[in-house]
Amino acid sequence: MKTKFLTIISLALALTLSSNANGAEPVLKTMKYGGEQRSYYMYIPDNMKEGAPLVVMLHGYGGKAENYRPEMRAVADENGFALCVPQGAVDTTGKTGWNVGYPSQKGLKRDDVGFVRALVKRVVKDYGLSKKNVFLTGMSNGGEMCYLMATKCPDTFAAYAPIAGLTMEWIYKDLRPKKPVPLMEVHGTLDKTSRWNGDPFNEDGWGKYIAVPLAVGRWSAEGRCTHEITKELPLLKEGSNRVILHRFLGCEKAWKGGPEVEVRLYEVIGGKHSWALGDMDTCRTVWFFFANYLR
Repeated sequence: MKTKFLTIISLALALTLSSNANGAEPVLKTMKYGGEQRSYYMYIPDNMKEGAPLVVMLHGYGGKAENYRPEMRAVADENGFALCVPQGAVDTTGKTGWNVGYPSQKGLKRDDVGFVRALVKRVVKDYGLSKKNVFLTGMSNGGEMCYLMATKCPDTFAAYAPIAGLTMEWIYKDLRPKKPVPLMEVHGTLDKTSRWNGDPFNEDGWGKYIAVPLAVGRWSAEGRCTHEITKELPLLKEGSNRVILHRFLGCEKAWKGGPEVEVRLYEVIGGKHSWALGDMDTCRTVWFFFANYLR
């Protein structure tokens, strides 16, 4: 009995060591930008090929890049793309995040748009990745950055996927999008941090921001989409929230001879401030949307 027990333990240990030896792990990297030392995590799947796509993923306000959304690493393993998760720097409140013009960030000179652009160039070069197949997603404050990047420098990424993200009123009124972009948003209707109906009077202190349907609708208008198709997705599991998918179609081409720009809104009925992982397969949905724009 003792020998059998030791054999089982030995086999389990061998399997564990084998798994650790063969499995890719995120690697912490640094680069200097704007006089600051910035950090980011790179995840390179074992099966990744030369010229693979790159997905950049931004955490929320007060968050950290370390071990952020490991579910996306599993999707990277399945589909062979590189994953970059940069760390937001500390702002005047002592919170980590991205400079999107919150009132608390007034006077903050840090150029996070420039940093993300420089990071993409650095990572693409260092890892031999595709220059065209680069995509951006992010949650909450990271979602705000998605909207800001799409508006200010749309060619940096081939498609965008903000999660529980907002369009600040200053972005909506002061900045004009330079071109249409493929974009999908996932948002809960009972999100109390990033309100579905917006916050036109800055009641929560994040600054004024517009309603989610209006924010997404801006991009369908920019793409000159002609119609909307709405359908309810099958429930992910018993007790999960309903998800209504709004697809805005008949839009302009993403590039000459390429697919149409598509804009999507995943409306999570009763959903709160999250990636909605309990209501839909969010990370795979993001990648499958991005995959429509691979070149």
